[in-house]
Amino acid sequence: MHATVRRYEGVDASRTDELKKKANESLIPNLSKLPGFDGYFLIEAGEGVMTSISLFDTSAHAEESTRVATNWVRDEKLEKALPNPPKITIGEVVASRTEGVVRA
Repeated sequence: MHATVRRYEGVDASRTDELKKKANESLIPNLSKLPGFDGYFLIEAGEGVMTSISLFDTSAHAEESTRVATNWVRDEKLEKALPNPPKITIGEVVASRTEGVVRA
């Protein structure tokens, strides 16, 4: 399993509800159509920070999710809500446990 972590800083706090709604309505469905999709999580960390974690079966599929997320920000006109490019980390998941995960 491979993960893509995107950390967005400088998020417009007045638009976090919009971001959460649009992520559920359009981003997650688009990501879930990609080959190897295994999960997506959006974390509101406060102080203008939101972080997403996408899980895929291969590194190539995880990297493709970044293209989809970038296009989503553009297509949904969210550049002002997410004014800074995300800090992106892609790598193999080397330890995990998902038993008992509660869905939002």
